[in-house]
Amino acid sequence: MTRLRGGRSSVWARVLLILLVLLLLAALGAFLYVRNLSAPAGGAAYTLEVKPGDTLGAVARELQDNTIVKSADALRFVMRQNGTAGSLKEGLYDLDGTLSVQGVADKLAGPARIPVVNVTVPEGKRIRDIPAIFKKAGFDGAAILSALKDPSLSKYAASTQKNLEGFVFPATYEFRPKETPRRIVETMVSRMNDEFTPERVAQAKSLDLSVRDWVVLASMVQAEAANDLEMPIVAGVFLNRIKDGIALGSDPTVAYGLGKDLPELDRSAGDFTKDTPYSTYTRMGLPAGPINNPGQSALQSVLNANRKLADGRDALYFLHAAGGKIYVNHTYAEHLRDNERYR
Repeated sequence: MTRLRGGRSSVWARVLLILLVLLLLAALGAFLYVRNLSAPAGGAAYTLEVKPGDTLGAVARELQDNTIVKSADALRFVMRQNGTAGSLKEGLYDLDGTLSVQGVADKLAGPARIPVVNVTVPEGKRIRDIPAIFKKAGFDGAAILSALKDPSLSKYAASTQKNLEGFVFPATYEFRPKETPRRIVETMVSRMNDEFTPERVAQAKSLDLSVRDWVVLASMVQAEAANDLEMPIVAGVFLNRIKDGIALGSDPTVAYGLGKDLPELDRSAGDFTKDTPYSTYTRMGLPAGPINNPGQSALQSVLNANRKLADGRDALYFLHAAGGKIYVNHTYAEHLRDNERYR
């Protein structure tokens, strides 16, 4: 009887050992399975875009489908364990299949790369030119034009203006791909407003120029000057002519009033004698409004104009000659002389 009890004990011991081994094998299998799911999936580089409303489940499945992780469930589990399941932010995440699930989870818990589109609005462009620039960059050009036709977006534009001509700052901007047209235009207007500091406005006032007058004159300088170095000279001539009551006689204002580009002007067709609110040949003083969107150099040149010749006389005429040189004179006779010599 004693031997029987011993035999039974031996059987139970063997059963328990077998069960223990099976449990250990199951645990090892589970461990290896989980480790395999957590290992790099081996996929190529992939940029994940998280959009508003995207869930962790949808994102995890997208990453599994693109072989960034082996298991969407494993990624969700790790992020829940890390307390980062709710950390997804709108934007772009640069990932690849060499990352472990933990590595992917860490990336998704970090900052997103915000997608932007760079758009450059060159100095001197008219409002009518700007929509095409944005259309080329992937935006809705027609909607941009519609926003540009709202002068109320700038407190400095006249309510009688048909658009925001003169009050959109030319620069390179970074916009979100789905930025609204109105917000885009507001950004450019706000950037122009940055130029109108109290000190600069006071400088303009000392020249008897309102902010709008300042912008109008700067737009003329922008159109007339061949480069930034010429701008203070051209601005000085215009300021002196305003002071002395001489017509400004600026060809670009004529072109703008006729809806033409400068090379399209035709003297033989009477373009320079046609009266428009913008013609500075048929009307005295500044044109009815800005004729383009001037840049910082043009704006500054008005406030820091070079109004004197070397001999101390007022500069009243300028001439662009062949080779890009500018000649500046005090009298019309001198101006005609240089026309004969250099043009």
